[in-house]
Amino acid sequence: MKRLKPFAYFEPQTLLEAARLLVEQRGGAYLLAGGTDLLVRMKRGEIRPSALVNLKSLQGLDGIKPGMETGLSIGALTSISALEQSSLIQRNYPVLSQAAGLLGSPSIRNLATLGGNIGRASPASDMAPSLMVLTARVSVEGPGGKRDLPLEAIFAEPGKTTLEPGEVMTSFLVPQVDPHSGAAYLKLGRREGMDCALVGAAVFLRFSGARGEAKEARIALASAAPIPLRARKAEEELLSGPLTEERIQQAGRAAVSDSLPISDMRASVSYRKEMIRVLTCRAIEQARQLAMGGIVH
Repeated sequence: MKRLKPFAYFEPQTLLEAARLLVEQRGGAYLLAGGTDLLVRMKRGEIRPSALVNLKSLQGLDGIKPGMETGLSIGALTSISALEQSSLIQRNYPVLSQAAGLLGSPSIRNLATLGGNIGRASPASDMAPSLMVLTARVSVEGPGGKRDLPLEAIFAEPGKTTLEPGEVMTSFLVPQVDPHSGAAYLKLGRREGMDCALVGAAVFLRFSGARGEAKEARIALASAAPIPLRARKAEEELLSGPLTEERIQQAGRAAVSDSLPISDMRASVSYRKEMIRVLTCRAIEQARQLAMGGIVH
């Protein structure tokens, strides 16, 4: 661990104040929510903020609320453990609870926030793929006012988002899901539930009619590219006809074609590609069983 470089510390009471502080620090300030990733990176010397802006005093940025039009609103400061344990999410959006339960240890999940996980813009984010296949949107607020954008549009490159200077994520909006749909997230790590994803795969499927053809298909991958990735070719394969075993395997191979993994100290490119294929196929099968009313163990 390296010695921490001195930094300023702020606890704004309003979003406007937080936005002003971010602008004044000219990119040197970091937002502090759960701190489970930020503080570790500071101690390692990977980042040296000029200031930390703690969002914990801000009101209205946490909680899980049903909405008439949006389906579900999740505050950016909502803890990962709250997502894992919420009966509302377990009942209506189980893939989010599934992904949350795979993120770190219980103590980390108690501190880590959804906004922090997404704002980190890590290619290995556990929460991003599930939110992406549910077509979630993120609401942000800053000097230019409020706006919302598709979740997948928020990722620019590893560790960087597309947010404008001073903008803060405030909530995530998840549409209602069709009862004839199912979604699953699978993760491969070196230690179950305790490690960043070597590969992660989320799949959403919606069926209509008795022919076994998917009417909607979305696949999102973690640790498969510089940013969380939608596997568009694989989605097209799933929509091209009845969901046979061969089509599922073709979709798995297409997901590999969509991806751009790297070799690092944790896994090689060839291993990641094979695991992308395997996890995509398994997640497709789980999503199909859930959509068809089957029970996945």
